[in-house]
Amino acid sequence: MATALPDMAGSLAYPRSFLGLLLAGFTLVMLPLVAALAYSAWSTERLAGQSRTAVFNASQAARASRSLVERIGSIERLAQQMTVLDDPEIVAAYARVHRSFKQLAAEIATLPIEDAQADALGRAVTEEQSLYDLLNGVPRGAAGADDVAARIDRLIDSAREVLAINNRIVDREVERMRHGADEVQRGLVVLVLFATAVALSLALALTRYIGRPIGEIDAAIRQLGGAEFSRPISVRGPEDLRFLGRRLDWLRVRLEENETQKTRFLRHVSHELKTPLTAVREGAELLHDGIGGALTPVQGQVVGIMRDNSVKLQRLIEELLDYQRALHAAASLEVRSVVLDALVAEAARAHQLAAAGKGLRLVIDAQNATIDADPDKLRSIVDNLISNAVKFTPPGGTITVKARAGEGAAAGDAVIEVLDSGPGVPAEERESIFNLFSRGRARTESGGGRLVKSSGLGLAIARELTEAHGGRIAVVPGGAGGHFRVTLPRRSARALADAA
Repeated sequence: MATALPDMAGSLAYPRSFLGLLLAGFTLVMLPLVAALAYSAWSTERLAGQSRTAVFNASQAARASRSLVERIGSIERLAQQMTVLDDPEIVAAYARVHRSFKQLAAEIATLPIEDAQADALGRAVTEEQSLYDLLNGVPRGAAGADDVAARIDRLIDSAREVLAINNRIVDREVERMRHGADEVQRGLVVLVLFATAVALSLALALTRYIGRPIGEIDAAIRQLGGAEFSRPISVRGPEDLRFLGRRLDWLRVRLEENETQKTRFLRHVSHELKTPLTAVREGAELLHDGIGGALTPVQGQVVGIMRDNSVKLQRLIEELLDYQRALHAAASLEVRSVVLDALVAEAARAHQLAAAGKGLRLVIDAQNATIDADPDKLRSIVDNLISNAVKFTPPGGTITVKARAGEGAAAGDAVIEVLDSGPGVPAEERESIFNLFSRGRARTESGGGRLVKSSGLGLAIARELTEAHGGRIAVVPGGAGGHFRVTLPRRSARALADAA
């Protein structure tokens, strides 16, 4: 599985699998952070090593310097004794201390000391050797006490100078270590910030790089959902995603074939049915008009049934075609800002004559608000609900159309309600009433005893268009008449995009 990502600026190639793409992207983003972590660990270890070395050398030099001062104290005591006593044991003790002093000075000289400390140490060694030669080069007790005291004072001053220089060196090493630690800390902060910025930049670039095939798949799915089958689907990216793109294109071809066959079928059905149906209807009209001679009452009744049913069948065919067109339209919404009260008033205006013909009172109570919707499809929803109310409301009744937006818990929704004073919808039919060709239980117009003519398509179309907008339609229980409520999202970009 290839995991190396090529240069982002050039022609980008993808690994073979999406998992490999993710692993490569994760590795590339982690590289600056891992490098910064490794450099931080190396810098910290280097600083710790330098600190250990400096502390060790400083402690060795301090210990040796203090020992040197102690040896000088012993030399001072023995030298003063030798100036007044001629004791072989004192001479031997002084010789031992002399050798110890020389050995200790040699050890200090091997340490990483500075030139000033080395010069002071050299003067101390010279003074001590001069004192030793003086005391051993003249007869016992012959050395002058003043001369010996002066040499001892110079020796002590040299030893103290060595000790003071060593203390200053220790202080300087401590300051140097502190300064080095501060520099390392500042460098690490800058490095972490730089590595984080590089990692974030890589992450943003890789997000676009990795998200491109996902976006193409999403666009392809939206294209299929919008019933746009003419444009081929091609997905760039890893092999598994390209394979998915090829399967989506296969699905596009199949859907295009199905859509073509469905359109052809409906066109042929409408043509094949309308042609003989027209002949039957015209023949029934001719017989009804007495062109073929006078009809008996029974024959007239039969001809009337034929004529009425031919008209009804023709209307059903047209409504079925309208329903198919509505389903296709629901899959391709053209969303824009719609003024709610103006649209409701316009939809209701088309039913004023029908309502007046039945003596119905049409009341509009719409709020001035805007929603994002397809105006033609939304007008069709309201139109079908009002048309249904006009059909089932008895003469002299009232139809109320309400529209509001942004109230209460549903602040992000728009609500359209149509209420009538008709028989209402039985509880057992509140769900099935929206099914295709569902007319519900046989209902009659009040006082007329005549069945209400309905194809059962209006509410089915209203539901399809409502759901295409990401909303819902339902029968509101309670009340004396019918009560239908449509709830639509005012700003439903996701639902509208999915529907489109």
